Amino acid sequence: MTQSSRPVLLLMLSSLHCLGSSLESNPKDPSVLAEAPGQITGDSDISLVPQMPVLQPKETAPPLVTYTIRNPQGKVCVRASFGVEFVVRENKKKYYFNLTPNSARATGYCANQKTVLSLEFSGGNLEFTFIKDGDQSYVKTVKGSLRAAPPCKNCPSKIYVGLVDNEKLFKAKNGLSFNCKSETMLILADYFRLKLVPLQIQAFDLVNGAFGKEVECWADYNKRMIPIILGAVAAAICLIAILTYVLVREHRNQGYEQL
Repeated sequence: MTQSSRPVLLLMLSSLHCLGSSLESNPKDPSVLAEAPGQITGDSDISLVPQMPVLQPKETAPPLVTYTIRNPQGKVCVRASFGVEFVVRENKKKYYFNLTPNSARATGYCANQKTVLSLEFSGGNLEFTFIKDGDQSYVKTVKGSLRAAPPCKNCPSKIYVGLVDNEKLFKAKNGLSFNCKSETMLILADYFRLKLVPLQIQAFDLVNGAFGKEVECWADYNKRMIPIILGAVAAAICLIAILTYVLVREHRNQGYEQL
């Protein structure tokens, strides 16, 4: 090789090295591009982005959903079956949001005297604290929060928060479940309410994870007994009317016989 051809050879080797470096920094294999962490393309699943709850101007019946919490041994310590509806007031109008199946995840913990059931969903949560007191149990605290999209054009975006505390809600003897087919309305705040309908709930002493014998709520008891009482009163009034008619008739007949 002559001395005059060496610069040309060096120039060709340098060009090949630059081309190889360029290919390494811009690979064409899509599997290499997929290794880049933290990148979201425009074709990504929209379900990855949390959706804010949308308040509805009209009320609809919430679907019935069952939630359970298990202890570390896998035993069910809380079982709750209800429809959940949040009611908020904004600009003197009521708006509604229902929990739907698979929209909430049940979390919490189990203890001997205290158990917590928390329903976590996109835009809020709902938490029940159960207390075991002697031979009975009840819900002491109910907390709720809801961060919803503004329900109207001029409505501000806000978080609705409230709680009911130091109460003895849904009280039942140990091993029994509290059941209420009627509407249960809890006032968490002046502008924020919680409706549970229908409702069956139990913490502690669940046999094979199933509800125990039902304890009827007062609303259901009244609905069941009022027709019976009214029927009994109506029957008594009819009986009194018949007896009065018979006595008056007999009295008149006796008067005619004396004449």
